Amino acid sequence: QVQLVESGGGLVQPGGSLSVSCTASGRIYKIWASAWYRQASGKQRELVAQYRYGGQTNYADSVDGRFTFALDNVNNTMYLHMNTLQPDDTAVYYCHTDLTWLAGSAAGRDEYWGRGIQVTVST
Repeated sequence: QVQLVESGGGLVQPGGSLSVSCTASGRIYKIWASAWYRQASGKQRELVAQYRYGGQTNYADSVDGRFTFALDNVNNTMYLHMNTLQPDDTAVYYCHTDLTWLAGSAAGRDEYWGRGIQVTVST
């Protein structure tokens, strides 16, 4: 079984910085894609940043230049470093991964979500 556990988040003033992280644990063979999504109250979940294995990282227009996605392949941990935060960035942030797992002689490829972590930008 694979689990994603997020940490970080919290309250920050407008213009401030904050980072969130997400660690995947379990019998992971290979991570094909990793991403951060967010969902503000009353709105649909939206993609914030996505990394695909062997490719580049893509960002939503609303965060491009302010947010940075980072990946630690050794520890299966992804990060989202957020700068110049604005009230519109307030949301629950979710990590997501597409990976291949191994369990004895069995293997499979599935997608997993973290439980979400609150980021609030306010005075």
